[in-house]
Amino acid sequence: MAGLNVQQPTQASDPIAVIENAPADRPFVVAQLGQSLDGRIATNSGESRWINGEAALDHVHRIRAAVDAVVVGIGTAIADDPILNVRRVPGRNPARVVIDPSGRLPATARCLAEDGARRLVVRACDMAPPPGVELVRVPSPGGRMNPHDIVAALAKAGLRTMLIEGGAQTVSWFLESGALNRLHVLVAPVILGSGKPGLSTTPIERLAQALRPKATIHVLATGDVLFDCDLSNTHEGD
Repeated sequence: MAGLNVQQPTQASDPIAVIENAPADRPFVVAQLGQSLDGRIATNSGESRWINGEAALDHVHRIRAAVDAVVVGIGTAIADDPILNVRRVPGRNPARVVIDPSGRLPATARCLAEDGARRLVVRACDMAPPPGVELVRVPSPGGRMNPHDIVAALAKAGLRTMLIEGGAQTVSWFLESGALNRLHVLVAPVILGSGKPGLSTTPIERLAQALRPKATIHVLATGDVLFDCDLSNTHEGD
């Protein structure tokens, strides 16, 4: 019986180096999403810790240490109350940014705790943030901000490289808007069979409309597979 003709995964340079060596004359935005083999980011009850393994978690912290800012949406900030600092690897803490259009973020949120890193909220309203927290005002015509405007405003505030870390709705929003340079999808060798989906954008009718980014693959020590997608080369495929 003939052996299987298996194409080896494409290996490339360290995906963190791509971020660290990004062009200095413009913003660079990377997003990450961790999911199961069947594309779930959590169970129906919302449990998600931890779908991905230790090496995948280390990778996320390596990205945090490499960027100027880590960004989450208000839904994730309230539901998960993340710290968003660097703990699992050596490195500095990035600025922490919450997209909070209407000022819902409580002053007690852990990401607002004073630890020497900058803390910012992106709002469409003029509601003042807690002391020590910077307000980045971004308009929301039609009641919705534009991710490109958010990126531009953060870059103007001195935050050139940024990680869009969550949640899935925010990552999907930035992806569909074309505001990402890179997308890291960490796929864990686990099947949930049900649960909350990961990326979700406007439905398409034909496969020719699907995004087909150039991707390099890295198999991590604990079995997770990292798809490092270069969205600057994204094209619609047949």
